Amino acid sequence: MSKRVSFQHSRRPSLSRVRGAVMAAGLGTSMVLGAGAAFAASSTGAPGSADHLTGAGAARSIAEQASVQSKIAAKKAVAAKKAAATKKAALKAKKAALKKTHGWSAPVNRYELSASFGNDGSRWAHKHSGQDFAVPVGTKVKAAHNGVVVKAGPNGGGDGPAYGNAVVIKHSNGTYSQYAHLSKIDVRIGESVRTGDRIASSGNTGNSSGPHLHFEIRHTADYGSAVNPVHFLNREGVRV
Repeated sequence: MSKRVSFQHSRRPSLSRVRGAVMAAGLGTSMVLGAGAAFAASSTGAPGSADHLTGAGAARSIAEQASVQSKIAAKKAVAAKKAAATKKAALKAKKAALKKTHGWSAPVNRYELSASFGNDGSRWAHKHSGQDFAVPVGTKVKAAHNGVVVKAGPNGGGDGPAYGNAVVIKHSNGTYSQYAHLSKIDVRIGESVRTGDRIASSGNTGNSSGPHLHFEIRHTADYGSAVNPVHFLNREGVRV
C-alpha cells in the first residue's frame, strides 16, 4: 500500500513540470506572434510614421535621378549635334579640296580684269584672243586645271613673239589653257600639273602695254582656236 501511494506521489511533480513547460511555450509563441504583428503593422507606412517619411524621400530621390538623367540626355544630344556639324563641315571641306584638285580655277588669285576676249584695238593684229588679268610682275600664275604642259618657253612657246614667255597646258577634256607675257616659267614640256600648281610668274614680256597675265582657253594647242575664257570658266563654276 505504501508503495502505491509513493508511486502516485512521485508522478505529480512530473505533470507539473510538463504543464509549466507547455504554458511557457505558449507564452513564448504569443510574444513572437505579437512582435511579428507589430512589425507587420509598422511596415504598412501609416501616415505620420517614420516609414511614410522614408517613402516620400524615396520619391524625391527618384525624381532627382530622373532630372539628372534628363540633363545627361540633353548633354548627349548637344554633343551629337556638334559632332554632326563637325562631320558636315569636314565633308564640305573635303568636297572643296576635291573641287580645287579636280575642278577649274582662275589662273591668279588677286587681280583686275582688263582687256577682254574679242576686244578690238591697234595692239592686236586681230581681235583679242583671251582675257587679261592685271597683276604686278612676279604674281603667282596657277594651272587652271589638271593637265600636261605641251608648250613652255619664249616666243610664245612657239605661238609667236607677241606672247612673250608663254605656257600651254593640255587638259583631259580636250581643251587647252594658255598663259602669256610671263616673267618666269616654272614648268617644262611633258610635266604633269594639278589645279592650283604654280607654273610661272606674271610679267610684261612680248607685246604688252603693262604688267598682266594673258589667259586663253583653246580647242587646240595653237593660236587661232581660242574661245571666250570667262564664259568657259563660268560654265565650270568659276566666277572671274
